[in-house]
Amino acid sequence: MGLSCRNGFLSASKRFVEKDLEVCVAGRTFMITGANSGIGKATAIAIAKRGGIVHMVCRNKDKAEEARADIVKETGNKEIYVHILDLSETKKVWEFAESFKRKYKSLNVLINNAGSIMSQRDVNTEGLEKSFATNVLGVYILTKSLIPLLEKSPDPRVITVSSGGMLVQKLRTGNLQSERGRYDGTMVFAQHKRQQVVMTEQLAKAHTNIHFSVMQPGWVDTPAVANAMPDFHRSMKDSLRTPEQGADTVVWLAISEAATTNPSGRFYQDRKMVSTHLPLAWTHSSALEEQKLMSLLEDLAKTFHCQSDGNLM
Repeated sequence: MGLSCRNGFLSASKRFVEKDLEVCVAGRTFMITGANSGIGKATAIAIAKRGGIVHMVCRNKDKAEEARADIVKETGNKEIYVHILDLSETKKVWEFAESFKRKYKSLNVLINNAGSIMSQRDVNTEGLEKSFATNVLGVYILTKSLIPLLEKSPDPRVITVSSGGMLVQKLRTGNLQSERGRYDGTMVFAQHKRQQVVMTEQLAKAHTNIHFSVMQPGWVDTPAVANAMPDFHRSMKDSLRTPEQGADTVVWLAISEAATTNPSGRFYQDRKMVSTHLPLAWTHSSALEEQKLMSLLEDLAKTFHCQSDGNLM
C-alpha cells in the first residue's frame, strides 16, 4: 500500500501549496460522473463550496437526489443539477451527451469518476461487457461528444480518475470484451484503468486546447471498494484514505491554476506528475498498439451513435 494509503497522503500533503485551492470558481461549470458517493461526492462538495455549477451524473435517482440535498445543505450552493445516466448503456451515453450540448452553452470541466468492478462477466443490452462499457467506452463517448462544448468554454479541462492497479497492467487490445480466459473483475478493472491512461494521452495529443489529466486517488474508503473487495476493505479500513483525501488531486486538477502549467495528458498522484510505469516495468506498449485502442473505441462508438456522424477524433 505504501504511498497509496492514508499515511502516504498525510506525508505528501506537507508539500501541498494551500493557496492552489483558494480559488473562486463561480460561473464555471463542472460535470462529475458517479457524484453521489465516495470521491465523486467529495469532489462535488469541494467545487460547490467554491461556487462552481455542478452537474452530477449518476445511475441511481434516489441516491443522487439524496446526495444533491447533502451537497446543497453543506455548501449553500443551489446550482447543483442531477442527471440520471447509466454509463454502461452505450447508446444512452450518446443521447445524454447530445442533449446536454443542446441544453447547456458551456462546460469548463469534465470529471470522469464513475467506475465499475464486476464480480462476474455480464453484458449490457448492446452485448458489450458491462465494466468495459462503463469504464472505457462510456468514458470515451462522453468525453468525445462533449469536446466541442469544452472547446467553446474558457480554460477547459478533462480529468479521469484511474487507479494505481493499472501500473501492473500492460495495454491489451485483443480481448476488450473479456471473452477469453477466466474473468477476474479486479484485473479487468486494472486493465480498463490502463486503457484510460492511454486514452488520456492520445486525446491530449488530438485536442491540444483542452487540458487532459488522469490520476490515481490511492486506496480510499468508498462504497465501491467495500463492495468490490470486502475482505481487503475490512482488514485495511484504518489505513484507507478518506473520500476527501482521495478527491484532493481531482479538485486540484479541476480548479487550480498550478495544474494547467503542467503538460496535458499526464498521470498524477497527490498533486504531482508521476510515471505511468513502474521502474524497469514490462508494461510499456507501442504507439501502434495505443493507436489500435483508439481506433477500436472509435469504431465501437460509431456503431452505437444515435445519429450518423463523421469521424469523432
